[in-house]
Amino acid sequence: MEWTRLRVLALEPGETYGFACGDAEWIVLPLSGGCEVRCDPAPPAFEARGFGGSAPAVEPHVFELQGRTGVFQGVTDFAYVPRDAHVEVTARHGGGRFALAGARCERRLPPRYGPAEAVAVELRGAGQCSRQVNNFAAAGPTGFACDRLIAVEVLTPGGNWSSYPPHKHDEHRPGEESRLEEIYYYEIAPHGDTPGLGYQRVTPSPAGKTDILTEVRTGEAVLIPDGWHGPSMAAPGHDMYYLNVMAGPDTGGPRQWLIRDHPDHGWIRGSWEGQDVDPRLPFPRAGAEDHR
Repeated sequence: MEWTRLRVLALEPGETYGFACGDAEWIVLPLSGGCEVRCDPAPPAFEARGFGGSAPAVEPHVFELQGRTGVFQGVTDFAYVPRDAHVEVTARHGGGRFALAGARCERRLPPRYGPAEAVAVELRGAGQCSRQVNNFAAAGPTGFACDRLIAVEVLTPGGNWSSYPPHKHDEHRPGEESRLEEIYYYEIAPHGDTPGLGYQRVTPSPAGKTDILTEVRTGEAVLIPDGWHGPSMAAPGHDMYYLNVMAGPDTGGPRQWLIRDHPDHGWIRGSWEGQDVDPRLPFPRAGAEDHR
């Protein structure tokens, strides 16, 4: 992928994973367990003028992430780290799994902590199209500030269709559509000892040829550089989680998530009027807003 980045870490208790951010900004997002995030920003360019040629020391930023027991057990806190920094992620007692969601970017923003209680949670759709969205790094003036990265979590009760109607964002149309490539990372709830599964559909659009119908399981990802994407289908009895990581080129304006519904299926939104949101939502956290 040209703009988006994703890594998923499985760390034992006390184990550390270090990485250089390079030309990308990153969010460290606990999937299960907690961790310490140490961000050592590279010092800015420095001209030695009588200071012996040494750059000023830059203190590292350390963030303690409480995390969560699993993706269906609540919203998590997270840490943002900028491009050109060096980062170490150390699992706390019990170990854990952590997503690194990144995007190639130009601006260098300061490292920051994102508290769980500040994450806006909304319910979208109705009936069998109901899903929950955790907008931890959504675009917009009230979202978490990033340069190019847009990232959210979507939770879909078993048997429901999510990312529906199919939509796209692969062309730059000012005020109508953003050009954003996207990564979907999945975790599917098991039923007893039976592993979970779901399905993802992507169909070609005028701007691209991506054509996918694939079974997805926990730990798998689908790359979507273009195309109409949706539905994401959760098999009955198996709740579906996916992490969306989006980014695109700098088009001279603020980062935006502007989509176009597939012309054959956009009518479904009108059918939601008068339908209730699936009563299984929201997942543990209350207080979600209804945005159909």
